[in-house]
Amino acid sequence: MDLEAVRTFVAVVDTGRFQEAAVDMSITQQGVSRRVAALEKDLGVRLFDRTPRGAELTIDGRVFLPHARELLRVEERAAASVRPGRRALRVDVVGRRLAPAGLLREFHSAHPELELDVVRYFDAAAAIDAIRSGAIDASFRAVSTSLLPADISATPIYDEPIQLLTGPGHALAGARAVTPADLIGHRIWMPALVPGTEWALFYADLATEFGIIVDAIGPNFGIEPLLDVLADSAELATFVGEQTRLVWPTSHDLRRIDIHTPTPVYPHSLLSRGDNPHPALAELRAHLGLARPVPGTWRPAWASAPPDDL
Repeated sequence: MDLEAVRTFVAVVDTGRFQEAAVDMSITQQGVSRRVAALEKDLGVRLFDRTPRGAELTIDGRVFLPHARELLRVEERAAASVRPGRRALRVDVVGRRLAPAGLLREFHSAHPELELDVVRYFDAAAAIDAIRSGAIDASFRAVSTSLLPADISATPIYDEPIQLLTGPGHALAGARAVTPADLIGHRIWMPALVPGTEWALFYADLATEFGIIVDAIGPNFGIEPLLDVLADSAELATFVGEQTRLVWPTSHDLRRIDIHTPTPVYPHSLLSRGDNPHPALAELRAHLGLARPVPGTWRPAWASAPPDDL
């Protein structure tokens, strides 16, 4: 079986779209389609249905997925077995625009001599399975420690402030800062909130805590179409992390507005196995350090609290 085709299939599953998989794999969208089509021909089944929401697995695709992941894990273990001491540190960053990717870039800049392999898993469950199997060494996630397997540790490393993002015509566009109470009655549109993910849980708790309307209704066409809608809307706003890297046309005139009293923070932790001997993992932990408690912030009750005795 063509493992590159299997890897492409898994990339489409993890990103949800052929185009996103193409970006992650640095190939064309046509190349992704050809690989998936060849795999489907080899297997004699259809693996995906294309819908307005992206690529959705068929029944056969769902059956094949765990075996595909296992094939890639076996491939990784086989390669690692013949290059002792040279295996790249494999770290999941959730998304390449998000704060964890920035933290990992800073680590690479400080340690350019270390081999680093940056990957993306869609949700925490997939990342945890990959850590346990040895497919990856670590993942940046916001999860409850009570839900983690006993062999996986979560070290709080960064509480990222959440900001409000609006277009120029929004009622709050002229504010230098807002409070959560100021957001009551305003529609916060976040179509990327997928039920069951850790970020959906975070924003659901945030909405409940402060009585805010967080609306996930509607198709998720990606961040650029969302920015286009916000630029022309006097009613819609969204939440973004302070370190989320966004670029938009100057004509959009979007506003990133701080939130205070309190400041909601997204609690990034580094997940890894305590018995992982990779020397670069120890370097990464030392580089990141521990998150420090910051007065005047809000974090969900389930998040791993930073030590208060630093």
